[in-house]
Amino acid sequence: MARLILTSENQIQRLNGILGKVEKLQQLPLDRLTMSPHEKSWCVAEVLEHLNIAYRLYFDKINHALEQLDAIDSDSKEFKARAWQKMVIEMQRPKNGKRKWKIKTMKRFEPVLEVSSLDQEQVNVVFENFFSLHAHLKDAILQSRGMDVRGIKITSAIGPIVNFYLPEAFEFLLCHLERHLVQIDKVLG
Repeated sequence: MARLILTSENQIQRLNGILGKVEKLQQLPLDRLTMSPHEKSWCVAEVLEHLNIAYRLYFDKINHALEQLDAIDSDSKEFKARAWQKMVIEMQRPKNGKRKWKIKTMKRFEPVLEVSSLDQEQVNVVFENFFSLHAHLKDAILQSRGMDVRGIKITSAIGPIVNFYLPEAFEFLLCHLERHLVQIDKVLG
């Protein structure tokens, strides 16, 4: 089985690309951000709100982990993901512009927006929250450099069946973002 090597540089680069794409989405008119191709599909605003909900479940866990970790003097910039965590990460990662695994969203991750009555101000709040939360992710990735990231594990948002060291959690969250950008591309056609 091929190894999954994680680096903060790669993660920051990908996150910057994602943030750039979402900034472009923010320029779209309200009707494009609130339309969905069919009844069971989310619109762009709902996808972003789902991403906000999911990240909020990691926010405090990441902060707590960063507070607990010790600094280390090491030139090692690579982190090898463990096998089970690699599998969970790879299930999220899109392949060739497609979401490989269809995963049913748990109720607690579903956006609770009344799309038919969303106005520009409400959509702006979704974007503001997205940028604020993911600025936190970027800062956390940067803070984790030079820390003993094997010092503490965090429980994933899906429960204790999956626990992550910080670089694994960051990778999972990035793959989740990338997965839903593919979904947004499909929604926008």
